[in-house]
Amino acid sequence: MIRYTTVAKEAEAEQTIDRSRFIAHIAPVYSKEEADAYIASVRAKYKDATHNVPAFIVGEKSELKWTSDDGEPQGTSGPPMLQMMEREGLTNLVCVVTRYFGGIKLGTGGLVRAYTSSAKLALETAGVHSVRDVSKIVVNVPYTLLGKLQNLEKSEPFAIVDTVYTDLVCLHLSMHREDEERIRAILMEVSSGSAQILQTEHTVE
Repeated sequence: MIRYTTVAKEAEAEQTIDRSRFIAHIAPVYSKEEADAYIASVRAKYKDATHNVPAFIVGEKSELKWTSDDGEPQGTSGPPMLQMMEREGLTNLVCVVTRYFGGIKLGTGGLVRAYTSSAKLALETAGVHSVRDVSKIVVNVPYTLLGKLQNLEKSEPFAIVDTVYTDLVCLHLSMHREDEERIRAILMEVSSGSAQILQTEHTVE
């Protein structure tokens, strides 16, 4: 099951609109403190900029949202960036769009489009990542079953992430949490009950 969707990595993107330079930075964060620190770092890097407009959403259920226009006309920069992030179904991320004013006023609609499109460019560069509940199983099976399980990996919802060869074959399997019972049943079925499950770990990835 997908717990939430965020950006895959930190990224930046830049565009020039009517001589104004827009530089967007985006990154995954997991607390208000992380978001605040990231915003502060971008503002320090571009302290000579006309504006550094921030927006962030934090929490698996998007519990905390915050933005600012940072001196741009009210509602023309930060709120549209936040709305774009919400429309994309994202959380646990922060975005800062830096503007160097180029001498031409963009107007209310122009500012909304400029900030939204700059944030979207950074998002496209970063890519998105859906965080899921994951089960990891360590299992011993006879050598005679290795080929069969390698073939099953192509059609069943699990991955063999590591293989250790001893008197038996020790397989490290990874799967979505909702598929765990199915994979356990498959292991027992193909091994006629001889598969030895040594360890099960539940995590998120």
